[in-house]
Amino acid sequence: MPITVYNSLTRKKEPLEPVHPGKVGIYLCGPTVYKPSHIGHAVGPIIFDAVKRYLVHRGYEVTWVVNITDVDDKLIVEAESQGVTTFELAERITGDYFAAMDALHVDTIDIMPKASEHIGDIIAIIQKLIDKEIAYASNGDVYFDVTKDPDYGKLSNRRAEEQETGRRDLKSGEKRNPGDFALWKAAKPQEPDEVKFDSPWGRGRPGWHIECSAMSSRYLGDTFDIHGGGLDLIFPHHENEIAQSECASGKTFAKVWMHNGLTRVNTKKISKSDASPEMQQALARMTLHNLLNEYPGELVRFFVLSTHYRRPIEYSPEEFESKRKGLDTFYRLFERVERISGDSPFVNVPDLDGASRPDRGSEALDKALCEANDAFHRSMDDDFNTAGAIASLFDYAAAVNRFVETEKLEASPTDKGKASLLQATRRLIAFGRLIGLFLEPQERKTAGGDKLTDTVMQILIEVRQHARKNKHFDIADLIRDSLKTAGITLEDRPDGTVWRAE
Repeated sequence: MPITVYNSLTRKKEPLEPVHPGKVGIYLCGPTVYKPSHIGHAVGPIIFDAVKRYLVHRGYEVTWVVNITDVDDKLIVEAESQGVTTFELAERITGDYFAAMDALHVDTIDIMPKASEHIGDIIAIIQKLIDKEIAYASNGDVYFDVTKDPDYGKLSNRRAEEQETGRRDLKSGEKRNPGDFALWKAAKPQEPDEVKFDSPWGRGRPGWHIECSAMSSRYLGDTFDIHGGGLDLIFPHHENEIAQSECASGKTFAKVWMHNGLTRVNTKKISKSDASPEMQQALARMTLHNLLNEYPGELVRFFVLSTHYRRPIEYSPEEFESKRKGLDTFYRLFERVERISGDSPFVNVPDLDGASRPDRGSEALDKALCEANDAFHRSMDDDFNTAGAIASLFDYAAAVNRFVETEKLEASPTDKGKASLLQATRRLIAFGRLIGLFLEPQERKTAGGDKLTDTVMQILIEVRQHARKNKHFDIADLIRDSLKTAGITLEDRPDGTVWRAE
């Protein structure tokens, strides 16, 4: 089955047909590093990390580029307010961003170019546009003349004159048309020297849009396969990228445009006032640094991938807790399998090609594996539907749990049953790894995590067992229900009772 992708440019799903057969080039707009990244900055990288992993699984050689915008008006303003240089600020925020990507297991990016390191590439494209009389200099600024591009607006379906309302602040030189946008900005006397670069038009710095055109073409060529970013970037950023790139090269810029839905705060129980303490608290939690202090990186990743990338993502603590319970479904199974088999399902995980082939073990498990394989690939082949792929993992996990119950493996495990159980679970992990889940065992967390907590819990478990033995079921149920209310679940197993913090 071919992979189909929804193309924002044509507004329909299309077969993925790379420029160079067997190879896929992807460019994703990265962060402007002037303030700490929020969850919205993680959505694109998480999605495209999963996309790349899956494309590699399907046999493609993938080059994925994510840029860092470290030359920008907002950086200048923020650095001045903090009393640091723009590059000191950019380096610190970039470091925080890299740390967040590591925590989220976004580790398949091939190139992360910085705008400040590609000034020569930027100037070359601008000069080409001037030579073609598509761009013009004005008092040290250089503007793109939108009237010279008959295709302007083909991505956003907006007229050229509407560009003015969506642009970043462009002051100084005069423009021929209201919709013309800056390719180069003349330096202002009060601005720091580190953001002033030499050019044929005087000292200054590049505009926002031209940076991405230069970096994408530098590493992927004039025409590449997939350009990604949030829906909020369609206009003016991506529209302007297309215009300047295609006018400069005379070629198609990106064949496919993939735009992810935006992250929004669920405000049903929050005041509509942005100044309300509740809203501020919710927004503060969206900072990646704060999120990753509160939630494991894999949970944040699972949260993002549980929604189809083109749909908006509803952020709220309640949504995160719901996804935590979903992810725990798998890790409870992994712990169960290790307890029954005596082996970790995280070792000897089959390679991706072998993960979908039955081994003539249990007939029920083999059937479940085939169904999971078909459903997983069908979902991912259909516009990288990670939500559908995860749903197939839940179905497969349920089949594995049913196998444990049917074969009574907790009470009387057999060598054959344990072997089949381990094989099935390792394949489940292999499927998850295709989208960057289950990469390593999850650290088991207890309610308090210390020796005293464990000791107290063991005492409560023993008191409950004593009550049940003496048929004081009301006391036993009171202990169980009270702990449940406190977020602690007791699990009665053939080999004893264990507890976990939800």
